Amino acid sequence: MSKSLTLSSIALLLASAAPAFAASNVDLTVKGLITPSACTPGMSGNGIVDFGKISAKDLKLDSQTRLADKTLQLSVTCEASTLFALKPTDNRAGSSHNNFGTTYGLGLINGSEKLGRYFMSFSNPVSDIPLTALNSSDNGATWRELYDDDSVVPNQLFAFGTKGPDTLWYPEPLQSLTVEIALNTAIAPTNTLTLTNEVAMDGSATLEVIYL
Repeated sequence: MSKSLTLSSIALLLASAAPAFAASNVDLTVKGLITPSACTPGMSGNGIVDFGKISAKDLKLDSQTRLADKTLQLSVTCEASTLFALKPTDNRAGSSHNNFGTTYGLGLINGSEKLGRYFMSFSNPVSDIPLTALNSSDNGATWRELYDDDSVVPNQLFAFGTKGPDTLWYPEPLQSLTVEIALNTAIAPTNTLTLTNEVAMDGSATLEVIYL
């Protein structure tokens, strides 16, 4: 019995030592979907939030200074009912003094001092059907309900929809949408900033329509 086991083991070892031949070709697949409908986003006030002039003496030395909350209205108008999401991008990435990855930056002083941060959140979505704001952190594979105080995180997807019969959330095709964007803004502690001259707040973000 032991000889048979030994021979069987040798046979398996020899088989595993046989050379493997790699394929000499590889395939490239190009995929996509052309949608007949287009969506146009717009924002109240041309998307500009202006806090005016703020005295450096009114800012806190060793903790951040919260500024007044601001609200804008975002609208998306499509030529027909269209399944879409919004993808925000921080155009001043790396300049937020908050390192949680959920905020947007206000620019840099002297190339390295982070001036401040702001959060964005969605509330009160309005369309021709009742809607809930949704968020996907896995590029649209799954969705969760987005609450009014949840941050609109850079580079994730945000859509508006309803709960399906399986109790999961799904985006809905829409022809028009309006939703409020609330901004929670703060200036970094002044002991981290050089404020001997006037400094411009330089926050900038892009909201891109992504067709699903």
